[in-house]
Amino acid sequence: MAAPQYHLKISEGDIAPYVLLPGDPGRVETIAAKWDTSQHVSTNREYVTYTGTYKGAPISCTSTGIGAPSTSIAMEELARCGAKTFIRVGTCGTVQSGIPNGTVAIFDSAMRLDGASVAYAPIEFPAVASHDVVAACEAAARKLGVASVVGTTRSADTFYAGHPRPGSSYGGYWQSSWRDHFEDLRQLNIVAAEMEASLIFVLARVWGLRAGGIAVILDNMLEVSGESGIFNPESQVEHGDAHIDRVAQLGVEAVHQLWLSDTKSVSPQ
Repeated sequence: MAAPQYHLKISEGDIAPYVLLPGDPGRVETIAAKWDTSQHVSTNREYVTYTGTYKGAPISCTSTGIGAPSTSIAMEELARCGAKTFIRVGTCGTVQSGIPNGTVAIFDSAMRLDGASVAYAPIEFPAVASHDVVAACEAAARKLGVASVVGTTRSADTFYAGHPRPGSSYGGYWQSSWRDHFEDLRQLNIVAAEMEASLIFVLARVWGLRAGGIAVILDNMLEVSGESGIFNPESQVEHGDAHIDRVAQLGVEAVHQLWLSDTKSVSPQ
């Protein structure tokens, strides 16, 4: 029997073809609780894995930690153990006015401002979600009555850097190049900002696998720090169990929609 994967401590047979990828290890059990059956597979470092079933669909959930580097490790080891479809499930900000907090962004593509994906493919290579995964996420949102918006996310390696005025980074540190970054994203019609989707899309595409991503919007990054520039996410970002529950349920239902479609496509006519 082959040794377990080095970081995730999983083996072939532990993982379903459909895998949800939250960043926070604390959210894995929350997601798995929505399934009909679930079993804890492993916990190591930032990686927590559960596998089970939902309405007949085999499903796994593995936390990736924050950002693209740790996500790449998770995807490498999950793919080695049988994962075929990856769906990022998390939280994000927006730069577009008129999108209320609690809306779920469904990513069809990502702006590659992460570093890890460049190790796998040149920056000119597009980070795009699989069409059928996007369609399944849209179908799940309609079925559940969840407000959603489809579009491009910006995936970056930092959380505190890049804000338009001093006050986000420690000690008032600031770069003038940050001044218009969020406004430029708005002009580009970017609907969300997070830290993992671009890597997930690139890896799935170059490996011939499938990927998508959904995230619930918790703040407007152009507005959250106000005129002061002071960024305090604990008080300014709209946290809440209801938001996490919403995006988790949507991700689980999206897997079910995909499974139904996949099963139908391989059934004898």
